[in-house]
Amino acid sequence: MSAPVPVPRTAVPLGITDPVEKARAELKAALAAIEEKGNLPRRVNRAAEKRISSLRRFARSEPAAATALVVGVAVGVGAAVWGAIRLYVR
Repeated sequence: MSAPVPVPRTAVPLGITDPVEKARAELKAALAAIEEKGNLPRRVNRAAEKRISSLRRFARSEPAAATALVVGVAVGVGAAVWGAIRLYVR
């Protein structure tokens, strides 16, 4: 006997013969797909987590380059804020 294959929330399982059950499964999959696509905060959170983990990996493998990157970004942000304030004050 083979183990059942997991089906994603946004897919319809194969082998449903009852038309009512098939329609319910299709509706459930469609609603899950709409929720997945429309839930922008969740998608942003997943993308941010992915980016954070890749940056942490980079920081572990290249600590000097990561430090230089952080310092460079801090200098850039500081210069942008200083420039914006200077333009506002004038």
